[in-house]
Amino acid sequence: MKKLFFLLLTGIFMSCSTSNKSSSLLKEDELYITRKYLGEFVDYQYTGPRSFGGPHLIWIRTTLDTTYNQISVYSKKCEFSVGEKIYLRRTYSTSGVFGYWFYQIENDSSFYYKVSELRDDDKILVQTWF
Repeated sequence: MKKLFFLLLTGIFMSCSTSNKSSSLLKEDELYITRKYLGEFVDYQYTGPRSFGGPHLIWIRTTLDTTYNQISVYSKKCEFSVGEKIYLRRTYSTSGVFGYWFYQIENDSSFYYKVSELRDDDKILVQTWF
């Protein structure tokens, strides 16, 4: 009887004790960033394919990034208006067997473009953008 009482008391004590273990899951009251502000749209520059079958790229300039060599997207023309706020969003695509993450630039309306992985300064593909 004493052993059963001791086991019951130990179980109650362990269930009521606090834990210092941090949870990796998001809690209800935590904020997380869904998109990053890139500045207000200023201008864009179109670059055609360098070889047959190459991508059509647009180099975007914003108020926070005043050069054309940082932000590039796949497209022939840009539908953003001057002064419009643009953002970078990370999106998950479930196409294919495994799916993959990609970045897109969007405004507050309905226009968005997929960010290219080509850097103008080195003319090479890069794996991470931000």
